Amino acid sequence: MGVTNVSVSESVGVNGIQTKQKSTTDGNSSKELQDNFLTLLIAQMKNQDPTNPMDNSQLTSQLAQINTLAGIERLNTTLGMVSGQIDDSLSVNASNMIGKGVMVPGNKILVATSELEGSDNETETITTPFGFELMRDADSVIITILDENGNVVREVDLGSIPAGVSSFTWDGQLNDGTTAPDGSYTFSVNASYDGQKVSSTSLGYSVVYGVINSKVNNKVLLDLGILGSISIDEVRQIL
Repeated sequence: MGVTNVSVSESVGVNGIQTKQKSTTDGNSSKELQDNFLTLLIAQMKNQDPTNPMDNSQLTSQLAQINTLAGIERLNTTLGMVSGQIDDSLSVNASNMIGKGVMVPGNKILVATSELEGSDNETETITTPFGFELMRDADSVIITILDENGNVVREVDLGSIPAGVSSFTWDGQLNDGTTAPDGSYTFSVNASYDGQKVSSTSLGYSVVYGVINSKVNNKVLLDLGILGSISIDEVRQIL
């Protein structure tokens, strides 16, 4: 067929001197609101008119609002800790991908000729893996490979492919039986089920060279060399 399925696989140190930082607030924390409320409450109770005492419902409502604010602050603190732990976990997982091949959105296939080790003038054609992600099962998947000029050089009928991510390697053979010259090729995916088009995403191969912790959008990015960087959640498969 010409392609092969790839298996899925609070002190701050300044010049050595430890200095303590003093935390600052904007005066709107629940603790400060509680202190201010209790101060006003005591003053109000001392100076209230005995014939017109304080309204208990208003007092209860204000206390409930302060408790709600305190609960929201604790929840935000907890969520911040969880988010930090998730970011740390993503960074560790991403670092484990350095040096490995990944399948990410893209439609390029690279072809190169390599001399066989220990042989005289014998060569082999090496191609980078390619793949796609199907949104549902397809009973017909046809891959069309084009050269740099947009000419169709190979068509392969893969038959039925289940939903999900699939990856393959091209043997480098053209429609006329000759070997593809070294260079960059692109491919397209035509998938259908019972005559109806199936949505798909083309996937290309790249090697992870490093990890970038982006401070702009707080994302963990993978450095793919000349292909740029990509978010770790865009990786569809690790080979």
